This record gives sequence, structure tokens and C-alpha cells, in this order.
Amino acid sequence: WCIPAGGPDKLHQRGTFLCGVEDYLSFLEYLLWVFTPLAVVFILPFLIVILLYLSILFLHVYKRKNQLREAYCNNLWDGARKTLATLWDGHGAIWHGYEIHGMEKIPDRGPALIVYYHGAIPIDYYYFQARVILQKGRTCHSVADHLLFKIPGFKLLLEVFSVIHGPQEECVRALRNGHLLGISPGGVREALFSDETYPLLWSKRKGFAQVAIDSQVPVIPMFTQNVREGFRSLGTLRLFRWLYERFRLPIAPVYGGFPVKFRTFLGDPIPYDPNTSAVELAERVKLAVQSLIDEHQQIPGSILCALLERFRTKRKAP
Repeated sequence: WCIPAGGPDKLHQRGTFLCGVEDYLSFLEYLLWVFTPLAVVFILPFLIVILLYLSILFLHVYKRKNQLREAYCNNLWDGARKTLATLWDGHGAIWHGYEIHGMEKIPDRGPALIVYYHGAIPIDYYYFQARVILQKGRTCHSVADHLLFKIPGFKLLLEVFSVIHGPQEECVRALRNGHLLGISPGGVREALFSDETYPLLWSKRKGFAQVAIDSQVPVIPMFTQNVREGFRSLGTLRLFRWLYERFRLPIAPVYGGFPVKFRTFLGDPIPYDPNTSAVELAERVKLAVQSLIDEHQQIPGSILCALLERFRTKRKAP
């Protein structure tokens, strides 16, 4: 035996330390032994549920196999658009029980400008686009913030789905060529800084109204019920608001993904009137979107109530 410096007391301290480490490792081993089976027991059912949902998604695609085959025969990108639209439509049906009320107001042919409220993540607009592709056989062109075009790998997706960042001339060109065009006047600001009370943050923007006047097309207001309960933003915190106003950095965290009920409502088209100015038309469209919010959205929005909507067979007015 070699006695360490410090004598028997030092040896006793080392032994005590080693015993403590051994006890700690034994405790960890006990936790793993107890909780690993429990974790497996709880995780495996979720894996089964995920597999079931993937099976349902596959059935959505398979149900439209003939449409997809025909689309691919006509044009490669038409087939790709319909395939992705089918996947997104299936996701909306499964995760949000997605519905559209007023689809008949979207013309089967000819141009129209669709103006909508912008959620923290505009996933409702993706579902809407998918439904238009599948039910109307049309691609709705869209206006997006220029930041979206700087995300690596997004270029092809934006091109295939006819997404533009403006300016007004491009929007007018798309409408004069007979396309549908979707735009949210609130844009990134509304996405980040609106909240569960659903204020429209359009400021004094009237460019979209001038586009409609120059193109001589009707404007269709649109709003999706519970879109803020699906995803919410922390942009109302002072730090993130300051960063955006000072540096134009849209970095407010978004949380959610809750499987709440989504219903998209389309208002009556506002026809072209040569005697209406851009300021007047912008205000009229804003009032129309606000009217959809007032009629169909509980204020303030509630995540729990929006979740319970999934289990109601009949829609109740808020």
C-alpha cells in the first residue's frame, strides 16, 4: 500500500468521493432502467399514429392518381404542382380539418386579385393555393417579400408556383395575362406584429388597390379563421419590434403548429369601378377583410377553443 500525501485522511476523502460517483452512476442507471421502457411505451403509439397519417396522405395522392398522370403527360411542372398540391391539401385536411367557404367566388377563368390577412406563418394560404390548383385547375400567382427570394434553395419552388416580389408592373402584367394573384398588404409586418386580436397592420398601403385599378380586375377579400391560433409570433415583444424597425430584421420567433380548425372565408368580389380612387378602394378592401374577421373570428383568439372546433360537426358563429 502507498499512502498518499496527507495520510489516511486524504485517502478517506478520495474513497468518499469515489463512493459518491458510484452512487450517482447507480442512480442514473436506475433512472434509465425505469424510464427507458416508459419512454418506449409512450413513443411507439405516436409512431403508429404517424404511420396512420402517412397512410392517409398516401391515399389522398392515390385518389388523384389519374389526374396526376394526366398532368404529368401534359407538362412536367403541371404534374409537379398537382402532386405538391395534393400533399399540401392532404396535410391541411388531416392536421387542420381545412375548409374553404366561398370557393365559387374564385373565377374558373380570367383574372382576379385576392387580398388576405397574413398569419404568423401563411400556411392557410398554401392550403388555399393547393385547393385552387386541384379544384379550379389554376395556379394562383403570389406576391412575397424579397427576403423569401434570398433563402438558399427556394428559387425553383418560387418559380414553379409563380411567386413574384413585385413591383406593381409585374403584378399588373400577371393580371392582364389572365391569372389569379394573391397579395397580403400587411406582409411581414402583419405576420410578426399582429396577434390574437387580429389587427390589420396595413398602414396606408394602397399599391395593391392601384394594381387592381390599372388591371381593371375585381378584388376578392379572404380571411382564415384561427390562423393565429395555429402559429403565433413573439414579435409583440419590444426587442423584436425594435430590431425590425431599426434594421428590418424579421427575426421574431414563431411557435405553435397546433392542429386547430382552419376555415378560409372568401368575401364577395369588389368589382372594378373606374370612378374609385386607389385610396378609396384600399379602404373598401380593408373594411371587407375586417368584416370577415368580425363575423368569423373569436376575439381574442383562443388556442383551446380553436382545438375544440375540430370536434364540432356544425360551425357556430363566434
